[in-house]
Amino acid sequence: MKKPYLKKYSKISDKTVWIVDGKYIRGKLDEEFTSFGHHLRFKFIPKNEFWIDKEANDGEEQFYIDHMLVENRLMEEGKSYEEAADKADKKEQKERKRSKLANRFLQSKIKKDAIIKKIHKKLLKKYSKKIKVWVVNGELVRDLLFVEFTEGGHDKVYSFVPKNEIWIDDDVSKKEIKYILLHELHERNLMCKGWSYDGKKSAHKSSSEIEYFCRNHPNFLDKKLKKELEISLKG
Repeated sequence: MKKPYLKKYSKISDKTVWIVDGKYIRGKLDEEFTSFGHHLRFKFIPKNEFWIDKEANDGEEQFYIDHMLVENRLMEEGKSYEEAADKADKKEQKERKRSKLANRFLQSKIKKDAIIKKIHKKLLKKYSKKIKVWVVNGELVRDLLFVEFTEGGHDKVYSFVPKNEIWIDDDVSKKEIKYILLHELHERNLMCKGWSYDGKKSAHKSSSEIEYFCRNHPNFLDKKLKKELEISLKG
């Protein structure tokens, strides 16, 4: 079995679900591949296959499968990716609210500050100066705050992220943390300079490009990460 395949997860009608090596895909095929995907979203995925990134913490696979079943069906019917993804998100949100993890917090009706404390898992002190970099409980973020949260994010994009914080999903492997952090720092630094997230001067596009470059030229990673950290101290 060749990369990026790791193992066959299940078979649903004519769809085969595979657990795949997301790090390999992001480095060699498409940096925008995150937690899951299918052929109508990513052309390099064979038809009738659903791919799910190997997670550091198992347990969300069925949510992703439910999402892809809706999204794929609607796109096959001619709906745009945006429309299909929106309806799939709503389906996924509905399913997540039934999960044991989400119910534990929804039923207790705890305040947002308390939720943030539960979401925070580990402060990455090495990278936390003016900007605090937290590894967070990604599943809890997706269950309670934003279903599309994946890999990382920061306060300039997500209103639920506290001021001057960058979040790294705990499903990100240790080998990928610095790549994700580079992306988020670069993106945040540009947005602090007035760039939009996704426009003519797109902070996200620029960040994806620098991340992809470093994934293919890892010797540059530490140098570029250091530069972005220095810029963040001045912002």
